Amino acid sequence: MKMVRIILALVVIVLSSYSLIAQTFELMPYYIFFLGAFMLVTGFVEIQKDRKGFWGYMNIVISLFLFFFYIPYFL
Repeated sequence: MKMVRIILALVVIVLSSYSLIAQTFELMPYYIFFLGAFMLVTGFVEIQKDRKGFWGYMNIVISLFLFFFYIPYFL
């Protein structure tokens, strides 16, 4: 899971950096998708560590929210 989090974080950083440098928003749906995937994995890791607190569940809820509202951009 650690490697998946690192890869997703790098993808998010690269896409957002490109978007800022080129000042184009064409890649924004992909950026949001990978950000949601990163938050979903982070939430699962927090829950697996027996930190069944607020932030693990909040990360999962926010990622599902992002996926739900950005699905029309991919279809």
